[in-house]
Amino acid sequence: MFAGAVRTPQRKGLALVLCLWALSGLAVAQASPAAAGSVSGAAAVPRVLTQAAVPRVLTQAAVPRVLTQAALQSPKALLAATLAVTRAGQRLVAVGERGTVLWSDDAGQSWQQAQVPVQVTLTAVRFVDARTGWAVGHLGVILKTEDAGQTWVLQLDGVRAAQAVAVAARSSSDERVVRAAQRFAEEGPDKPFFDVDFHDAQHGFAVGAYNLAFATVDGGKTWTPALDRLPNPKSFHLYGVRYVGGNVFVVGEQGLLLKSTDAGATFAALASPYKGSFFGLLAARSGTLIAYGLRGNALRSADQGAHWDDVQTGVPVSISAAVELDGGALALLSQTGDLLLSRDDGRSVSKIAPAGGPLPASGAATADGHLVLASLRGLRRQNAP
Repeated sequence: MFAGAVRTPQRKGLALVLCLWALSGLAVAQASPAAAGSVSGAAAVPRVLTQAAVPRVLTQAAVPRVLTQAALQSPKALLAATLAVTRAGQRLVAVGERGTVLWSDDAGQSWQQAQVPVQVTLTAVRFVDARTGWAVGHLGVILKTEDAGQTWVLQLDGVRAAQAVAVAARSSSDERVVRAAQRFAEEGPDKPFFDVDFHDAQHGFAVGAYNLAFATVDGGKTWTPALDRLPNPKSFHLYGVRYVGGNVFVVGEQGLLLKSTDAGATFAALASPYKGSFFGLLAARSGTLIAYGLRGNALRSADQGAHWDDVQTGVPVSISAAVELDGGALALLSQTGDLLLSRDDGRSVSKIAPAGGPLPASGAATADGHLVLASLRGLRRQNAP
């Protein structure tokens, strides 16, 4: 369930990594007058949340302007900071600051800008086929495309997310759930999603800051709060989510490893040999899982999370991206641009010199024998190792 900020010394150490998501002050809402479209909250507010207790995010709908204004079309978008890149069939799609979405049909040699209805930073993007995909980002934004990333529609934002949490709490007799829903709404639509994944075109899961979690079973037509499904009482940040077969895995702060064996209906905590933060999860085609994160730490599981073994990366800095290459090798990329390669399904890695020099990557994808990297310096295409 959702709770307020948990201040720990470790979170201070995450500042440099979190800058990959918190760009250019875009996490700060630019609120417009309340008349900018109302969210009807009267019928949706639980009786246990009195009108005095229900914050203006439900009753006045102070919607940030960046949620109502389309991303600016500009040649400068080609140079924008990007946080994630993925494949949509043979096409590449990248997302980043100020609602920037770029797509390429020539393996990253040239890029075109997409039509996006918001101006918030986008942090992750996933496709289930060559045309259907989702992107998530700041202010609780979830976007969907059905034309391979050229145009996008808004499915969820932080205003509606807060309202949905309040509605879900209505049927709960647990005072903790009710209080969490109230705090969630009071804090407004500021919370970012950090990752999203889909099992198929209908079933998906999105996770983010302070235990933010939503699920869909209808392709995003409706998104349901899933905060109370996760055994995360301290509301640690959730940085990664992956469907692996019939299971769903979530990784986050302070060694958080969660697994669902019922398509995300319930989750259980997994024993974690590392108590630092995990920033992502790589699911290899072999079934192997690599959880990677703070201070060069990476864990490997070959049995769907039952056991985790330490991967000796040899680097002291955080690992911020990972991808499986076309030939099956696994590549991990560090915050300082190190490229770590494994040719034995993640059991060991070796540090190699990246083509084009080090680049602090926040995302990676493969295309036509090349590695395409997303970073705060924009996109780069280089030969795959």
